Amino acid sequence: MRLIHLFVIGALIFAAAYVYRIKMESTARTERVLRLHADIREQRDAIAVLRSEWAKLDAPLRLQGLAERHLQLKPVNGTQYDSLKNLPDRPPRLVKPGEPDPIGAMINTIEAATDADTVTGSVPQPEDKQ
Repeated sequence: MRLIHLFVIGALIFAAAYVYRIKMESTARTERVLRLHADIREQRDAIAVLRSEWAKLDAPLRLQGLAERHLQLKPVNGTQYDSLKNLPDRPPRLVKPGEPDPIGAMINTIEAATDADTVTGSVPQPEDKQ
């Protein structure tokens, strides 16, 4: 009988220790969740502050004032445009008329050097019909 009593008392002590451990783990996890919620709230507040600062910096009136103060820009007038006869001459041609285009010749040699029967991954290989 005493052996059973000792076994039951041991089981009760073990169960109490196990329940206490579970309670401590849940308390620690609850504290961690509360800390995470506080961190999220702080980050949201920081984002709100940054958005308000950005809205202040991005205000059109502020930007216009900065542009007027620091850039010497003036409105475009219709008299600022010039006629086509005052355009500079066309740059000289590197290839004389009638000569083959050097870039086109390079492309043609590359295409000629590649095998037409070469199969890439994007084109299915033709089946040999016998």
